[in-house]
Amino acid sequence: MKKPNKARFSKLVSASFLGLAILLQWSFVPATSTVYPGTVALRDTTSVHIENTKKAAAFSFDNSMEIYDSLHLEEAGLSRMVYRTALKGMEKLSAKGWLKGHILAIVDFSQPSTNKRLYVIDLDNYELLYNTWVAHGMKSGKTMAQLFSNKPSSNKSSLGFYVTGEAYQGSNGYSLKLQGVEKGINDFAYRRAIVLHGADYVSEQFIASQGYIGRSKGCPAVPLDVCASMIDQIKEGNCLFIYHPTSAYRSKSALLKK
Repeated sequence: MKKPNKARFSKLVSASFLGLAILLQWSFVPATSTVYPGTVALRDTTSVHIENTKKAAAFSFDNSMEIYDSLHLEEAGLSRMVYRTALKGMEKLSAKGWLKGHILAIVDFSQPSTNKRLYVIDLDNYELLYNTWVAHGMKSGKTMAQLFSNKPSSNKSSLGFYVTGEAYQGSNGYSLKLQGVEKGINDFAYRRAIVLHGADYVSEQFIASQGYIGRSKGCPAVPLDVCASMIDQIKEGNCLFIYHPTSAYRSKSALLKK
């Protein structure tokens, strides 16, 4: 039998080592968890989730009621009960590693749309970043939001807790994706294209002419002049809570149960 020459033998050995190297490389590629629409780096990998959990453990909510008093939030129209309810859910989300930051946005739909019922609070720095108007869905009510839904094409607002996702340019301009984290309450938010965006009908001028602010298709729309800066401050892993005193929500929300 004819022996293989040295060049051919060398190529065979090189090919064998290359194949082994590729096999070893793929064996050490980390497995990724499910990627959920409307999120960025929130739950893309196990390592990110562990990192967020560590951050949550390092942050304490013990002094959060002091923030309420120091910022005079009661005078701004936000009740202590609504603030405490928002903190309860946020603390659970933070402990589970869902949140990257400690900015809490609260939409209080117990107030009429003529009130500045959106509060964006920086818990780390004891600062009320925004207190402004916010729209509810056109089928939720006129001046007061009273009806809520998780169904696509309902044109109603959805209550509960959301985690902010990535910012993008869309049909409503600069907008912010929202991930509803409460099953059966707001988890169809992404499918419904429920996002935070700016709108010209959310303004003092609209209130003066109509007696209420305009309504959306279910999105929490905000004034155009604060939209971009607000989105940049709360995007990618902060908490948004949309509140209404309906017992149907409170009894169904797992985040508000003890």
